[in-house]
Amino acid sequence: MSLSYRQPGVVLTDRRFTVPLDHADPAGETIELYAREVVASEKAGQDLPWLLYLQGGPGFGANRFVGRPAWLGRALKEYRVLLLDQRGTGASTPANRQTLPLRGGPAAQADYLTHFRADSIVRDCEAVRREVTGGAPWTVLGQSFGGFCTVSYLSLAPEGLSAALLTGGLPALDAHADDVYRAAYPRMERKNAAHYARYPQDVERVRRIADHLLQHEVTLPGGHRLTVEAFQTLGILLGTGDGSHRLHHLLEDAFVPTPHGPELSDAFQEQLQHQLSFAGHPLYALVHEAIYGQDHRPTAWSAERVRAEFPQFDAAKTLTGDGPLLLTGETIHPWMFDTDPALRPLRETAELLAARTDWTPLYDPARLAANEVPVAAAIYHDDLYVDTAHSLRTARAIRGLRTWVTDEFEHDGVRAGGPRVLDRLLALVRDEA
Repeated sequence: MSLSYRQPGVVLTDRRFTVPLDHADPAGETIELYAREVVASEKAGQDLPWLLYLQGGPGFGANRFVGRPAWLGRALKEYRVLLLDQRGTGASTPANRQTLPLRGGPAAQADYLTHFRADSIVRDCEAVRREVTGGAPWTVLGQSFGGFCTVSYLSLAPEGLSAALLTGGLPALDAHADDVYRAAYPRMERKNAAHYARYPQDVERVRRIADHLLQHEVTLPGGHRLTVEAFQTLGILLGTGDGSHRLHHLLEDAFVPTPHGPELSDAFQEQLQHQLSFAGHPLYALVHEAIYGQDHRPTAWSAERVRAEFPQFDAAKTLTGDGPLLLTGETIHPWMFDTDPALRPLRETAELLAARTDWTPLYDPARLAANEVPVAAAIYHDDLYVDTAHSLRTARAIRGLRTWVTDEFEHDGVRAGGPRVLDRLLALVRDEA
């Protein structure tokens, strides 16, 4: 039964859907999906076209907006919006250390998680669309991994789309995970350089924290073991518009004096726990590299292996000199399944996923080359999370796709830019720009 309620300026309706776990076996096991329908209060009774929002990730539930922030206010001027918790996230049959043991042991868990990639998400969307719109196509807005899913949508079920809008989410169609991370580490280095140029005082602060972690064992309040490598992953903040500033504020008061000498403050540790824990999004760690699995090669902890090709990220070596310590981000490593209590029970499951070679293709180059759906993509110049060159190559491979390449925003432009990003994309698909 659907439940409707109000927030400032909007009417929300909770929607639940039952879909097959494996869409190739529609009579088999099912899972539940959850979504929030959003409509402007003044338009609640109107017959409006639908816009489906696909969240970035993988592994994150859709935004829990209050009112009409960011892009949502612009969308609600003409659409009824569906915010879908992709399978395994949010309230859609969650997949985590508590629920996955219901599947059985690690092998059964890994088999189960093979159904949590973009192709299954697209099939979910099609099942939901038929129920929600009565079969009419809808517009899809895909942010980051949501954009990857949208390219899969254009490959697998373009008949379900009236338009496709992508922000920071044009994937390489044929790159292995190794190719993705070989392109990523140099971007990380550039983001570090820009941060330290903006906040030169952070060079010494980061070095001091890293040196402390090399000499002391630190366990955060939630049980997370804080290693130097875990601390370095704070670099993921550098991919957002305000991330450099947030990182700087985080580092400002890391130490307090104690009878035993300087120690990392409780406040600093609490903030690190919130930033580093995967408790709220374990699928991000479990299937992150699997979103690049297509060519019968294992991903095999790609980010960890490729990192060895970039020794400038080695903290111990850096601290023997006087240069800045480089932070990382948007990478998953096997040691995370030892340091994070939310991931520890899933280590063997993650190992099995990293070793799999039976990944099916996620994109259809021939179908994309013949695309007839209006498509527009915002490509953020030097995006930390998605390689610009990969995105531009894919843009050329999708017939009719119009690009907006900008350095005004980082990866989170659709949030930080308010209505402007969505305005621009809609103008592009409508040939108004």
